[in-house]
Amino acid sequence: MTIEEINRRVMEKSQLIDRIEEEVSRVVVGQSYMIKRMLIGLLADGHILLEGVPGLAKTLAVNTLANTIKADFKRVQFTPDLLPADLVGTLIFNQKTGEFVPKKGPLFAHFVLADEINRAPAKVQSALLEAMQERQITISETTYPLPKPFLVMATQNPLEQEGTYPLPEAQVDRFMLKLLINYPTRQEEKLILTRMVRDEKIEVSPVLTPTDILELRELVKDIYMEDKINEYILDLVFATRNPENYSKLADLKNLIECGASPRATIYLARAAKAHAFLDHRGYVTPDDIKAIGRDVLRHRLILSYEAEAEQITQEDIVSRLFDEIEVP
Repeated sequence: MTIEEINRRVMEKSQLIDRIEEEVSRVVVGQSYMIKRMLIGLLADGHILLEGVPGLAKTLAVNTLANTIKADFKRVQFTPDLLPADLVGTLIFNQKTGEFVPKKGPLFAHFVLADEINRAPAKVQSALLEAMQERQITISETTYPLPKPFLVMATQNPLEQEGTYPLPEAQVDRFMLKLLINYPTRQEEKLILTRMVRDEKIEVSPVLTPTDILELRELVKDIYMEDKINEYILDLVFATRNPENYSKLADLKNLIECGASPRATIYLARAAKAHAFLDHRGYVTPDDIKAIGRDVLRHRLILSYEAEAEQITQEDIVSRLFDEIEVP
């Protein structure tokens, strides 16, 4: 396909995503940043980690998005006593047939909300790894494919750390985006107040089916990205691993213990294409990388003791990368 053709198809099909955004926005007041990033995760086939205090409509947003796509939605409350079988399912003995039959767990859904994911121990986290990466689950000796699309949206509370377990690096790396969710504005909260006092129930209309989403993903993959953009992505990722090779970033060498993995490179490209799609464009610009880059990179950097001692955060370092790396 030529760029003109891709552009025309993107202009035509991206209207459908606008309709989903409108439907979700009717129920979720404000939080347009979160809604857009959820759509990027959906289009780019990437899981999302949401960090924010309770009560910011995270669960409501995921549930509403699932309703606009006629998709299955399951919510799992992660607790310290949760077992892997509570997520993936188990084998139940059928007395009539004398056989063990699988009882599938809540992960067998299109949208899974893993609420307070950092409250469950490592054994439960490891049960999620296969589902998030391979899109399949193994119960006993049988492997079952997960429905498509499959999207995990996990939440964690940045304040209350008592009784929590740090997420394994392998799992954090499997999240395409990490979003920092803020409070609504005064005007938005006034609208929330009015709605909740009246207890208004707003029904959303289904816009697409899961099959439609899979077709849109194929179109997003076709979005044009020239080589200069690829080089820009590589510069950003390699600067986290070897900052001494970039004159303006040499001082970061002692602050970064471990840089971003190759998954960051892939996810930056995919997310940038999805961002261009939401902007009704069939090609990627450096602005797409800048818009989505912080969400892709912020959780992939492991900082040194020196950085922690100087109270330098991952956010500070990612901001430096985008300030100093030359834009094509």
